[in-house]
Amino acid sequence: MRLRAQDLVYAYIPGRPVLRGITLDLRSGETAFLLGPNGSGKTTFLDLIGGLRTPREGEVLLDERPLASFSARQRAQLVGYVPQFHEPPFNFTAWEVVLMGRAPYVRWLSQPKERDRRAADGALAALGLAGFRDRPYYTLSGGERRLVLVARGLAQGAAFLLLDEPDAHLDPANQHRVLLAVQEVVGEGLGAGITSHSPNNALLYADRVALFSSGEVLAQGVPAAVVAPPLLERAYGIPFVSVGDGHGPRAVLPAVG
Repeated sequence: MRLRAQDLVYAYIPGRPVLRGITLDLRSGETAFLLGPNGSGKTTFLDLIGGLRTPREGEVLLDERPLASFSARQRAQLVGYVPQFHEPPFNFTAWEVVLMGRAPYVRWLSQPKERDRRAADGALAALGLAGFRDRPYYTLSGGERRLVLVARGLAQGAAFLLLDEPDAHLDPANQHRVLLAVQEVVGEGLGAGITSHSPNNALLYADRVALFSSGEVLAQGVPAAVVAPPLLERAYGIPFVSVGDGHGPRAVLPAVG
């Protein structure tokens, strides 16, 4: 399957677009990282391809069919979204928050079925959160809540999963846990779109990278080509250096001095 953004334009204030003609694909069995500085349009783009906002120009296509033509329930079964922040109106347990990911499959006035409960349990286990099952959501730290939200996205079981900075506010071990769990479901055929402020996570976990700058895609392609000092300097406005001898993992760092 393919989730395609075609010539997207969006503006919060008329005449001041924050996205300018973005064309970008997400594909089944692939993890795409969206990098770029604050305000470059990454989250707005994620909202548009997730159907949370309507583009001013252009369209979003799911296998050549306009995403807007799907019902809300159909969209939720096909495209999952993990936001940066979430404040439920009641103090649900972590397991109940994850179970909410199954809402697109539960009929009106019906109860979740056993398969929904298994999906919630499996998502918690995938992120090492089984011990959080009965913890009240409001008692969790910010990073722990982020992990629970990612588990909710995994439980949703959609064809595409969009994650807005899932590696933010997490220690390195939990960043690895989240991104490895995403890799595993991508290996089963899911397509993932991830916004991030970590070029090095893109090098480690992405199949493709799109680098945003001022509402446009400055470059897109394989991580080794896009996560490179000259392109990063154009996007972020500071010099970068590449670290590594070419025989193992490579990293990019801001140049000092």
